Amino acid sequence: MIPPLTAAPAAFPASPDWARDGIAELARLDPDFAGIEAAAGPLPWRSRDPGFPGLLRTICGQMISNQAAAAIWGRVSALPGALDPAGLLALDEVALRGAGLSRPKVAHVRALATAIAEGRLDLVALRAATDIEAVAAISAVPGIGPWTAQVHLLFGFDRRDVFPVGDVALAAGLAHLKGLPERPSQKALVAMAAAWSPWRSLAARLLWHHWRHATGRPAGEAA
Repeated sequence: MIPPLTAAPAAFPASPDWARDGIAELARLDPDFAGIEAAAGPLPWRSRDPGFPGLLRTICGQMISNQAAAAIWGRVSALPGALDPAGLLALDEVALRGAGLSRPKVAHVRALATAIAEGRLDLVALRAATDIEAVAAISAVPGIGPWTAQVHLLFGFDRRDVFPVGDVALAAGLAHLKGLPERPSQKALVAMAAAWSPWRSLAARLLWHHWRHATGRPAGEAA
């Protein structure tokens, strides 16, 4: 049984009603999810801008800790014009590198800005696309893989059935939750997550929440 909500952390709003219904259903599909909020507290609802700024933020957080990602995003977002594709393209590499982006990530964010500025990637139109179509379109941009696309769909588009199987924290959180001897492989994660459809996004959110609690890490952006 899903415990009643008290209050979400002040930095984040509470889960929307549809998510509460989905969490209750998820607990019926897999009872191991039922006790996460009782131990870790109410699930805080994290969202990102569905457009260029949100996807840019996800790229900034690729393959680094939450704390490092937050620091880099603070510097990148403060650069004049950085949250607009044309404005970011007007910034030189020195400015972007000075904000903390590695040379490959500079190339990736420029590729994203170029794709949007040239009309090859329309994030507004993608909101009406299927999950598979949207992931394929975003992943077609050089340097952006399925994990980045899936995280954007999850936090930017509020999609309900997306599970970023390449996320190490999700694998670690699931292993801890279920007492597995080791982190499941991506193939195993795909198979396990299939049982949580159509609420795989909520499963991911809960597993991140559980893993933060289990490791004593502060609440923050995912992965």
